[in-house]
Amino acid sequence: MLSLIKLPRVFTINQVPKVFHEDSIISGYRHPRSSATDCILSLFQLTNETLNIWTHFLPTWYFSWKLLTVVLTRDVWSDSFTWPLLVFLMSCCVYPLASSCAHTFSTMSTRARHICFFFDYGALSLYSLGSAITYSAYVIPDKWVNSSFHQYYIPIAVVNTVICTALACYSRLGLPYIQYNHDIIKRFSECKSPKFGKFLRILAFALPYLFDNIPLFYRLFLCVGEGCTDNDTNPLHHTHIALAFLTAFLFATHLPERLAPGSFDYIGHSHQLFHVFGIIGTHFQMEAIEQDMVTRRPWLLMYSLPITFTNTLGAALLSVTLSLGIIFLFSLPLLWSATRGEHTEKKTHVC
Repeated sequence: MLSLIKLPRVFTINQVPKVFHEDSIISGYRHPRSSATDCILSLFQLTNETLNIWTHFLPTWYFSWKLLTVVLTRDVWSDSFTWPLLVFLMSCCVYPLASSCAHTFSTMSTRARHICFFFDYGALSLYSLGSAITYSAYVIPDKWVNSSFHQYYIPIAVVNTVICTALACYSRLGLPYIQYNHDIIKRFSECKSPKFGKFLRILAFALPYLFDNIPLFYRLFLCVGEGCTDNDTNPLHHTHIALAFLTAFLFATHLPERLAPGSFDYIGHSHQLFHVFGIIGTHFQMEAIEQDMVTRRPWLLMYSLPITFTNTLGAALLSVTLSLGIIFLFSLPLLWSATRGEHTEKKTHVC
């Protein structure tokens, strides 16, 4: 059937605006004013985004299956000890889905591209909070249970998600109504200083990750003596950490395409590898969390902080609400300008 449908054509880097350019990717670009239909059809042709989409869309269903399995096999309605796992698995479903949607529809327009990735950043910040909630409930070493750090860990993680979303959105365009609005876009990051924008995005996600993993880093690398929670789960945690640093390396360095521009446009470039290793890392993280949850349950129920709606689902809902507010604030000038017609976009487009 697809043979009867005319697939959208692809373009080279010189045929699309600078805002759509990817470092060391020369060809395989979609039309910068694609329709929604064209974006969906592009899933079934080889472009430089095709594998970016599928490497996150397919894992969404895997994590959804894991979430459904937990809901059906555990007494989640009355057993509050399972709530952190539910939050984590929901975040594992949301972030690859948001990413695949962002990569799918980001070529509808310049403004659509920014808004799509605003939502992508918000989903990643939710995933960081989901990790923190499970680490507080199941992973934190025995020595730190009920400590002052443990008591303030989730509130600080919520604040970090807000900072993460705001800083990542800021890295694309700057401050709404100050550095861009419905009449003009003074794009300091991706046009004038793309490396600075990339640095801000790395910083936006590195800080929550490093904070969230303080209990785990201490447990694995610094803790000695009793109360260090040295159990059979630790090798899974080591694997997840190694994969997390590998994905960060790929995202920051643009290897291997930087070594041979144009050779990895369709298959094998760093963002595809970033997705693949990130998903594998999330899988090992999930396995480690579930194993800690089962192994340590009796002791944690007796000695750890009580698990409540407030420090699990409530924290996640607060984070989602605040992140959506931030995304709306950064998107509002773009949405307003979109209502003024295509001629306005052409006038204000400076990349």
